[in-house]
Amino acid sequence: MKKYLIFALLFVTVASTTGAGGAAIAAPGASAEAPAANSCFGSLWNFLNSSPDECPLSYAGITVFGNLDGGYGYEQWGVPLGLYAKKPNYGVQKNSGNTHWLWSPNGISTSVYGVKMNEKFADGWRLIGVVEGGFDPFTLRLINGPASLAANNLYKLAYQTSNFDSSRAGQWDNSQGFVGVSSRNYGVLTFGRTNALSHSVLTAYDPVASVAFSQLGFSGAYSGFGVNSTTRVNTAITYRLNYQNLRFAAQTQVGGFNDGNAAAAMSQVQFGADFGPLTFDGVYSIAKDAAAFYSYSGGKLPAGYDPNSIVEATLADTRGLELLARYKYESFRFYVGYTRAVLHNPSDSYLMGLPTPADGVFVPPGAVTSNAYAIPRRYQTIWTGVRYKLSPNLSLASGVYWDTQNDYLPVPGVCGGFGASTSNAKCAGGRYSYSFLIDYKPLKRLDVYAGAMVSNVYGGSASGYLHTQNIDPTVGVRIRF
Repeated sequence: MKKYLIFALLFVTVASTTGAGGAAIAAPGASAEAPAANSCFGSLWNFLNSSPDECPLSYAGITVFGNLDGGYGYEQWGVPLGLYAKKPNYGVQKNSGNTHWLWSPNGISTSVYGVKMNEKFADGWRLIGVVEGGFDPFTLRLINGPASLAANNLYKLAYQTSNFDSSRAGQWDNSQGFVGVSSRNYGVLTFGRTNALSHSVLTAYDPVASVAFSQLGFSGAYSGFGVNSTTRVNTAITYRLNYQNLRFAAQTQVGGFNDGNAAAAMSQVQFGADFGPLTFDGVYSIAKDAAAFYSYSGGKLPAGYDPNSIVEATLADTRGLELLARYKYESFRFYVGYTRAVLHNPSDSYLMGLPTPADGVFVPPGAVTSNAYAIPRRYQTIWTGVRYKLSPNLSLASGVYWDTQNDYLPVPGVCGGFGASTSNAKCAGGRYSYSFLIDYKPLKRLDVYAGAMVSNVYGGSASGYLHTQNIDPTVGVRIRF
């Protein structure tokens, strides 16, 4: 069904820009004569010194957009950049190894290309849609989390490239791909590949709001409530409504694994409000059979399968809560946030395996773990930080992040050891990080940035890690259009 909706978006795009016989038609209310050239297109300098909002690449309700973000950095304990991964190990990972200087894409945001539509079709009503894909700006390869895991099936931790469980799974619209309607009075209704409500709202309450320098931005485990791959829903019905200073949103998933989703079912609801300089939001989430995918990592693979086509999975029924607030005072913005996730054993076992959101990558029979949470895992995160606008084109940001998990081993009293030598990954533990970012805009479309995150893992969360800390000083450039 999603493919037909994306086709409809492309059809409406063409229909809105061409008339009978293919002749161009003007946007509603515009003169049929060619409009005067916008001054922001008068020169490359003028274009670069205008923001995408001030000077969009638009015609007749259709806008092309995107950004390129690339840099270079040092990692205390890094690995080579994986072919299908969008990032190196900015935060400490289980396989963090002995690579140090490396190209570092997508430091403050994921590089994307896209087209969006906003076309009036009745008084107070508009047809909207977005198609967007994320990629590595150095290789131009589409981001594919499951493929990055499968590419490391034959390699033990010390010999791996960067790989991540991700909701981006190699689709040409791996970020978003939806269509819908927007009403001035009745809100916005969309269907298609859409960010989970918990994922959409989290960035607005992250003090450092970046991939390389924020624990929240580096990992989808926070907005996915313990399961990275549920930060986007492939077949989501989403409704949003703003009323004065209040806002409400609801989202539910249609279909399951066979429809490109990473869970059998998922629903979320969001409430928020603005009171002068104070803004807050809350999100509640439930998911059935949410799948966390992971690599065999040099372990025994089942016979008869291409190693590049299979991964393992652990399933859970999840419940999650997000509570977020920020406060603006002069040139400062202060942030605080809290998430809580509870993971139970799944409703179904999938003994015969299941598909992943990535075409050509699946979980074979016998590779699904459905009993990991006989004792529920309780996963909590808290953070705070500040942004300061030193001048109109120079800003500073700093944040502190901390997450914890309980001891959810079925047999109590067997946890021992310390750090990476903790006896089991189900023992109590967590991770914490602190970070700093400076962002300079010499031109409105151009960011030159530098920052660092110090990330640490301890207790059960560190079990089996090669190293328990990483530091990632990185510099980069982002250009938006």
